[in-house]
Amino acid sequence: MSETESAAAAPVAAAESKPRRLRGHKKGAVTCCVASSARPGVVASSGEDGCLCWFDLRTKDALLTMEAANKPISSICFKPGNEDFVYISAGNEILSFDVRMGTQSKPLETYNYNRDEINQIAVSSKGFLAAADDSGDVKIVNTIQKCLYKRLREAHTSICSSVQFIPWRPWTAITGGLDSKLAAWDFSKGRTLFSIDYGSPELQNGSSSGSAGQCFNPAFVHSVAVSEEGILGGLYKVCAVARGDGAVDVVDLEYELAPAKSKGPPRAAILTTRSKGAELGDGSCNQSRAKRIHLDYTMGGHTAAVSCVAFSAFGEKGKFLISGGNDASVKLWDWSKGFYSETNSKVDLVLDIDVKKKVNWLCTAPTDSDNLIVCDTSKVVKVYSFR
Repeated sequence: MSETESAAAAPVAAAESKPRRLRGHKKGAVTCCVASSARPGVVASSGEDGCLCWFDLRTKDALLTMEAANKPISSICFKPGNEDFVYISAGNEILSFDVRMGTQSKPLETYNYNRDEINQIAVSSKGFLAAADDSGDVKIVNTIQKCLYKRLREAHTSICSSVQFIPWRPWTAITGGLDSKLAAWDFSKGRTLFSIDYGSPELQNGSSSGSAGQCFNPAFVHSVAVSEEGILGGLYKVCAVARGDGAVDVVDLEYELAPAKSKGPPRAAILTTRSKGAELGDGSCNQSRAKRIHLDYTMGGHTAAVSCVAFSAFGEKGKFLISGGNDASVKLWDWSKGFYSETNSKVDLVLDIDVKKKVNWLCTAPTDSDNLIVCDTSKVVKVYSFR
């Protein structure tokens, strides 16, 4: 494990040299993990073995292992407001379970509205469940009335890899796909609110990701993470985008979702934050605020596709952005410094962890220490602790 020079001044101390290993999955890779917000230290993981595992970071053994599906589980999420219930996606199905029923729990609900394999699911506080699949479609399910609510289509021309709801806009969802597009939706009407094409020449020319190792890798969107409402004093309402060309973008959602007339002239290209500091705008309104920042290899970022991103739940919530990649590394970024140019600050890479294997997913869980949970291509969940 290596650290950048800025780590010494950062509020996160060095990680333990060796991660704790949480065992519970039988075979194959661990595909996803999610930390409980109601029960500090409790983490659920899913795997290619079709199992769900619950861990308490204060102990070394799995609290519960449930054989939930007879096929790999691609995604898992808790039901907001009642984390005894969990949703999973396996193949083209969505299943829900009550963890209080133990290892022999049977699905409480099953939804079969997706025709292709589901890549990610998400649940909103209003009880809507979104499922992004290989066809490029996103199905919105009303879990209260237990019926299909909306089908979101035609924004993505290839696999839809990721979906998240925007918590401060309850009828808005955001999706990413292997067509290199990021799209925001008013899912009550089934229409797109904005779309960003990272594969367009305009955005490719505006970024600095054309390294020798990355020039042939398209800017597929592999994962998106939306910040919680009110992070960092309520100044930021953003999403992070994990890209196939090794870059991570942070997008100002409030700017993108604002009416077009309030944005001023069209932007010529993506704003790129380089190691020398945040660049100013291109003459459009509100120059002091960067609408997007771009974190790539020139700043110590990933040298292969970024598979997942998450905002930290420890310390000052949302202060750090964490990314994992196919280069077997996890990066921890102090990202918000680059969003306001009047601070004359740069984005800092606070920590760089070599995890030895390709990263599938990650999340954070504060307990007595700050914990980073990593799922890679092994059957073991790894926990890196910061003190």
